[in-house]
Amino acid sequence: MLIGSLLLEMNIPAARSLKDKRSVISSLKTKLRNKFNVSVAEVGEKDLWNRADIAIVVVGDEFSFIDSQLQEIIKFVEYTKDAFIVDIKQEIF
Repeated sequence: MLIGSLLLEMNIPAARSLKDKRSVISSLKTKLRNKFNVSVAEVGEKDLWNRADIAIVVVGDEFSFIDSQLQEIIKFVEYTKDAFIVDIKQEIF
């Protein structure tokens, strides 16, 4: 069994309050769960209205599958118009 993880540091420029931020992050988390069947959680920067750290985890048997899933997730998030990726940390173990 292999585990792939992504930590995405994100900027949410349109958010003017924590409520705006939660709306964007909640929508993104739901879309990721539905499209990729992954575990997603907001893990940091919870009190800042324009920043978010999102953790995404994929479990599988093949390195190539997990790596391709993580790359597809990054591409999917990059096309999100409400939030921008500032930094990516990726691990497979």
